[in-house]
Amino acid sequence: MSAEQLAELSDLTVVAAVLLYVLAMIAFATELAFGRFVAGKKNAARSARPVRQTVTVGAAAEGGADDAASEPVVPESPPPSRLAARAGTVGLALGWLGWAANLAAIATRGLAVGRWPWGNMYEFVVALCFAAVTAFLLTQLRHNVRFLGAFVMVTAALGLGAAVKIFYTAAGPVVPALNSYWIAIHVSAAIIASGLFALAGVAGVLYLVRGDGMSRLPSREDLERVAHRAIVFAFPLWTFAVIAGALWADRAWGRYWGWDPKEVWSFITWVAYAAYLHARVTAGWRGKAATVVQLVAFACLLFNLIGVNIFVGGMHSYADV
Repeated sequence: MSAEQLAELSDLTVVAAVLLYVLAMIAFATELAFGRFVAGKKNAARSARPVRQTVTVGAAAEGGADDAASEPVVPESPPPSRLAARAGTVGLALGWLGWAANLAAIATRGLAVGRWPWGNMYEFVVALCFAAVTAFLLTQLRHNVRFLGAFVMVTAALGLGAAVKIFYTAAGPVVPALNSYWIAIHVSAAIIASGLFALAGVAGVLYLVRGDGMSRLPSREDLERVAHRAIVFAFPLWTFAVIAGALWADRAWGRYWGWDPKEVWSFITWVAYAAYLHARVTAGWRGKAATVVQLVAFACLLFNLIGVNIFVGGMHSYADV
């Protein structure tokens, strides 16, 4: 296939990914509406067992001495909604199909331009949505986090929609500073970390809005646990991305640090997430206070990834935004 055909195929698969993510969101929302979730290990079925209650029968009920006649009675839980179970399975299948389409869009774009396909804002947002969905799907393989599905999928669909409608850039070459192997190292680490941070951000928002109206979600403790684990994995990657960015800057511009807006906000984001982790470890912050801190850090991340490129000029601003 020619470069033009590959670029067109990439554009089509982005649209396909949007549609699949929307359908997955609808399926997950159906499960959320008619089901009830228990977070934790997927194979930890015993954590969902009903509480065993002991009652006395026979002579023991009459006050006799036959205590051995006590029998454990396990109350039956209402069966889960068949619609919810099927909708959740369909949602996961559609999520994986959307993930595959998203991956195909990135791969064909890279083949079309002959470089790593995150050299402008459009390509970066497409990759960022892919990373967020990947973080969710891989986490779901080990832990039951399907309750996040509707929110992650709608975020990815909106992100890809914005990439197509607002940030779209035709396939082509990039400025010389971006035409380097460092883009595969620095930007890849930033994208993966951002995807995990996005997963934590979704869990944090759900923590704050959870109440009687969102009682079908897991407990706030479970939501906070999901967010914390995602940040624990993402923070070292973001640290590496900042260091790799400094090394790339030295190679491209002859200095490690120049207080460019992107560099400043990358460091602010690092400090914010470091403050969250430090507060949990040293001060024992939990609950709402810790969640607010991590959401402030997530807001810094979003401004760094999108706001700086749109509203603030600098050497890191993507071309053709």
